[in-house]
Amino acid sequence: MKIAVVGTGYVGLVTGVCLAETGNKVICVDKDKTKLERFRQGDPVIYEKNLTELLNHNLQKKRIEFTEDLRYAVENSEIIFFCLPTPQGDDGAADLQHVLQVAEQCGEILSRLDEKSYKIFVNKSTVPVGTSDLVREKIKSKAGEFPFDVVSNPEFLREGFAVEDFMKPDRIVVGTSSDRARELMKMLYEPFVRSGNPIYFMDEKSAEVTKYAANCFLATKITFMNEIANYCEKVGANVDMVRIAMGADNRIGKRFLFPGIGFGGSCFPKDIKALQRSFQDVQVESNIINAVIETNEKQKLVLINKIMKHFNNDISGKTFALWGLAFKPETDDVREAPAFKIIDKILELGGKIVAYDPEAMDNTRKIYGDKINYAPDAISACKDVDALIIATEWNEFRTPDFEALRNAMKEFVIFDGRNVFDNEKALKYKFVYYSIGRKPVLKEDLQ
Repeated sequence: MKIAVVGTGYVGLVTGVCLAETGNKVICVDKDKTKLERFRQGDPVIYEKNLTELLNHNLQKKRIEFTEDLRYAVENSEIIFFCLPTPQGDDGAADLQHVLQVAEQCGEILSRLDEKSYKIFVNKSTVPVGTSDLVREKIKSKAGEFPFDVVSNPEFLREGFAVEDFMKPDRIVVGTSSDRARELMKMLYEPFVRSGNPIYFMDEKSAEVTKYAANCFLATKITFMNEIANYCEKVGANVDMVRIAMGADNRIGKRFLFPGIGFGGSCFPKDIKALQRSFQDVQVESNIINAVIETNEKQKLVLINKIMKHFNNDISGKTFALWGLAFKPETDDVREAPAFKIIDKILELGGKIVAYDPEAMDNTRKIYGDKINYAPDAISACKDVDALIIATEWNEFRTPDFEALRNAMKEFVIFDGRNVFDNEKALKYKFVYYSIGRKPVLKEDLQ
């Protein structure tokens, strides 16, 4: 099939590459000339597992190309995916200007085409309820009677595992009221569901709600576990034991029960605030959503409270190693990263930061410049520091050389915001150790 993908961010590039991998001819469109040239050279710009290999494979097979020319892409495609940014506006709502602007441009392009061959426009971007109707109106206002349909096809990709999630999806959601669009979308996605995972067809509005509902439920699950962790600390329980026993209940499941310093990234924070705003727009109470937003913001600073208490409310002149800058492991994405909340607060309180992350250093430098220091590896970051803070649970942090760590640090104190270690390790290697939802290991415990 002939596919166009408009917008080459995380979702757009992964969508284009993965659709090309199943034999489709894909044209990716973007306005960023520098980024397009890097794509043509086989550099995906972002860090995403297996994406570089697939991009280069499909470039060699000539199944994917990159262009600034929207008309060329629309004219030569049957299905056009919109993978455009929907940033959070000042009022919390998703800003649809990019989506609607491109929709109008596509309508103008259709109005000038001699051949009136049917096309499908697919909203892959995360958008509020009713966006498909708005896109349809924008296109029709320019295209007139040109035959087309608008489909809602939300993505459920995890950063760090986006290629895997696209190629082997748990489910695919397609919102359309058109039988013709339904059949073409089914044909497009059949190679991805050969193992039997379902394609759910529904109306456009239900598909739009499904995306928000799924992300907000997962955010709620994380936030609930963080509250349980904070309670466990107060009453002397161990949140890991609680989490494991809870997760054994198949009605609850094991995933998204790991406590920490809150969720971040480009999706959860934006989506939950957009849904909150959508509730307000139709005058429906959103008590749970409101609580999740408020609690998550507080959770991002839970380590700061432990740090301040340990250092008697004075960290001026103290130096902290910070392991982890990305909002989660296996990505270089630092959008809404909890680590940045910690950095901001420590700098505000007079402390210093030496940071290390396997992939997110360059993106961090763009934001902090020389306000913090950077280390080439995890152990180097800890040289002569007063404490270590862990903000992202990269696998390489789980089994460090503890003797080398002790030799590097000035004070043997760890603030673990992702429960990478446990109390047994802290006791064995003589570290004062604070984690989330577990009893701390204090100096008197090390005697």
